[in-house]
Amino acid sequence: MTSPTWTGEADYPTAQKISLFGWLRVALRGSLIAAVLVLGIVTLTLIRLIEKPIFGLRRPVGGYVPALVCRISLFLMGIRFHTSGTPMRGGGAAVANHSSWLDIFTLNAKNPVFFVSKSEVARWPGIGFLAKIAGTVFIARDRKEAQAQKDLFENNLAAGQKLLFFPEGTSTDSLRVLPFKPTLFAAFFAESLRESIQVQPVTVNYHAPEGADPRFYGWWGDMEFGAHLLQMLAARSHGRVEVIYHPPLSVRDFQNRKALAAAAESQVRAGHFRTQ
Repeated sequence: MTSPTWTGEADYPTAQKISLFGWLRVALRGSLIAAVLVLGIVTLTLIRLIEKPIFGLRRPVGGYVPALVCRISLFLMGIRFHTSGTPMRGGGAAVANHSSWLDIFTLNAKNPVFFVSKSEVARWPGIGFLAKIAGTVFIARDRKEAQAQKDLFENNLAAGQKLLFFPEGTSTDSLRVLPFKPTLFAAFFAESLRESIQVQPVTVNYHAPEGADPRFYGWWGDMEFGAHLLQMLAARSHGRVEVIYHPPLSVRDFQNRKALAAAAESQVRAGHFRTQ
């Protein structure tokens, strides 16, 4: 299940020079968001001390802390957040297109989920630590680990978690949806899950600020996280992000993982503002 990084054919957006006022916005927004993150980490850690011995993998209360933190962080950054459709209730899975590290915030802001991420993310400075605290499920991008990944999925789904992963396997410039890889969909066809599990396709549309590069929010290829973060914090004005929750798909209605992946991809594409 190797997943090469998507680089595209065009150059990366030109980084805007940060003015004095831009640096002031970086300092103000950055400090406020950092404070919210620290408060969220402390709160979640205290909740898990009580929650874990009782509920194990489930997080009936703690799961809402990252969602609140993400919603506040988007507000502090100045990114307008809109949703349509209805998030699926209970356990199961969600799949979405992947455009940026910002997806962590936008996809958790309304509907608490447990992200599935490549194992390398666990070692990223800052982001890796936050991902671990939030309960991210890390997987290795190696075909030899396919069965182990399937077993991990099954255990978490059986515990009632709502998992979210990106079937494209890599992030893009936010202007496209790449073909979905069906590998991880195989876990849903386990005998203990197939009859009850649903998968909800979710489309994320980033609308750049007026006059900015349409790929403003995209983070892909060899782009540096720190530089992109500074651009987000320094921006004088922001655009908006729209999250569309499509009707859930019942696994039992599909013959195999490839058919399920294709159906999910079709719905995500149908909601994407650049592929309609």
